[in-house]
Amino acid sequence: MSEAVHDSALTIAAATGLEARAVRRAAPRLHVVETGIALARTDGSSLGDVVVSCGIAGSLRSDLRTGSVVVPGRVLRPNGEVVECDAELTHQLENASRRLGFEPARGALVTTTTLLSGAERAAWAQRGYEAVDMETGLIRADRVACVRVVLDTPDRELSEAWLHPWTVLLTPHGWREIGWVLREAPSCARVAAEVLAAAFR
Repeated sequence: MSEAVHDSALTIAAATGLEARAVRRAAPRLHVVETGIALARTDGSSLGDVVVSCGIAGSLRSDLRTGSVVVPGRVLRPNGEVVECDAELTHQLENASRRLGFEPARGALVTTTTLLSGAERAAWAQRGYEAVDMETGLIRADRVACVRVVLDTPDRELSEAWLHPWTVLLTPHGWREIGWVLREAPSCARVAAEVLAAAFR
């Protein structure tokens, strides 16, 4: 049974500095942990009992475009386990998204250990997953929910260089993506943070 949650009991997990700063601006009273990509800076079981993963995701469907809000009902872990997202937290995030003018995608999200591209995206989409991230499925908490905003899509993929952003400058393919990412990623992170702030006022 879902229960209301007080701000003091809630941890927001944000992978990157960009995502964490967006949350801190939109909801300064909430406790934010910058986890690193794939929780590189923290342990998935040390974030607390109630955790909301907030930030950017990739879409697996061509019709789920950059800027789309995703509030999944369940998340597939890299080890194959399925996490059912907390119903009450998810409901709050869905309602907040709609109040801000976004109809959230509410299907399943898959957490992977690397960026997906090409046939891999298509394969996960065929299995019924809408979006992908690298953190939510690694979180071990009693109550977990997620709000993500789509950045990369099947039609606009990111190179592996973005797993270590400083290496983007060393890869010609990454050069072509820099302008687009610098323009779109802050906007996507901001929308995710605004949905979170509206959900937990």
